[in-house]
Amino acid sequence: MSLARSRATAARVLRQLRHDPRTIALLLAVPCVLQVLVHELFASRAEVFQALGVPLLGLFPFVAMFIVTSITMLRERTSGTLERLLATPIGRGDLLVGYALAFAVVAAAQASLVSLLSFGLLGLESEDRALVVALAIANAVLGMALGLFASAFARTEFQAVQFMPAFVLPQILLCGLLVPREEMAGWLQALSALMPLTYAYDALARVSNGDLGGRLWLDVAVLGGATALALGLGAVTLRRRTP
Repeated sequence: MSLARSRATAARVLRQLRHDPRTIALLLAVPCVLQVLVHELFASRAEVFQALGVPLLGLFPFVAMFIVTSITMLRERTSGTLERLLATPIGRGDLLVGYALAFAVVAAAQASLVSLLSFGLLGLESEDRALVVALAIANAVLGMALGLFASAFARTEFQAVQFMPAFVLPQILLCGLLVPREEMAGWLQALSALMPLTYAYDALARVSNGDLGGRLWLDVAVLGGATALALGLGAVTLRRRTP
């Protein structure tokens, strides 16, 4: 694997995104709009928004990045771009790392923008805003990694979108956002423990509550490991073309 080739791939992906205003709008504007909607839904119950706002800073970018990256990689295969690239000295690892670098830049912009909106105009509060922003970026990168992995199993863009309910919605339902994990049935708790978004949500919730103890850093370690594993699996399952 070559860092120079990965950087070249990242630069190419960023150039493509720059000429795709709809994708940029999805990545940057949609999480902000959703956060505003949540704020307005609980306008008369500020304490609810304070409890939900910080975890949602990570969940919204996670979902947006999953959708965009899975479709982008699928387009690379169906258009033949990936086959042409892999015929050059660029390897699969170079491509995946390049995509990760490019979307990490986008994730940083995305998470920073929605965080500035939330902590500024919407009045969200947190004891450690910098850590919240870092975790939001990590969640977006996790969504990117899972999106790249999921794209290997899709043949059309419609199928790629269908992976959202398969990969993403169960994680949102079981991460603890809707129902505390300790109130779930035992088998649901066990299933939840296998899902990376559970640890992403738990880390954000702990920061929101001012709990910066050892369990927080365990969540962060699991989040990083899940991202690395998803990228590794994405490299293994990466195909030149969609049959």
